Amino acid sequence: MELDLAGKTAVVTGASRGIGLATVRALIAEGVRVVGAARTITPELKDSGAAAVSADLSTAEGVAALADAALADLGGVDLLVNNAGAGDAIRLGGFLDTDDAQWTAVFDLNLLAAVRLSRALLPGLIERRGAIVNVSSINSRLPAAGPVAYSAAKAALTAVGKSLAEEFGPRGVRVNTVSPGVVRTAVWEDPDGFGGKVAAASGTEHSEFLRRLPESFGITTGRITEPGEVAALITFLLSDVAGNITGTDHIIDGGTVKTL
Repeated sequence: MELDLAGKTAVVTGASRGIGLATVRALIAEGVRVVGAARTITPELKDSGAAAVSADLSTAEGVAALADAALADLGGVDLLVNNAGAGDAIRLGGFLDTDDAQWTAVFDLNLLAAVRLSRALLPGLIERRGAIVNVSSINSRLPAAGPVAYSAAKAALTAVGKSLAEEFGPRGVRVNTVSPGVVRTAVWEDPDGFGGKVAAASGTEHSEFLRRLPESFGITTGRITEPGEVAALITFLLSDVAGNITGTDHIIDGGTVKTL
């Protein structure tokens, strides 16, 4: 399928690894000029062909610096992927274990980073009749399945995407959401990451936890999603082939969510 993305420009956040890095690579393969932003620039991002920008997107200052750098480098932005999220702020524990500082940290990265960057780049996106994809999570639909602040922030992000689609659709900007389930990223595969902590809390070896994960999470396909699969969906939604798709939330979870 020809996506006709060659020559366009894009900003991808959370671009150093996982879904963000896969999206950077997918867009570059389609001929897109990409600025990839992350707090820490990995060798993989440096080698991807994107212009790498180091920025702490949990802060207003970091978002402003990224927007300025992207506009200076690209001359204008056609496509925006708000993928930054999760992060070190995601911890085990219930509602009573989550204090104000934790709520603030989670919302700063998982919601306000996208809000601030979208606000900064929307004037140009309107002029260029561009597109935005926000990366949410199935936790927005299954809030009992994960940390309460993270689930709430992702639900809010999904709602913001719908609102932006309604407000700016008549002005030529499409806004869609992609909500992955478990994806093969460091969040789950790093023994010191969230998945490793979940395994330890359940008294299970990390390797065994990963082996059993599809069954324990009720994943119909029997496997977790690959970052490249999420990136392919994002890339399609950014393209003019998806020109009449806006205001939607696309789940990619191997069948984890069972409800309509």
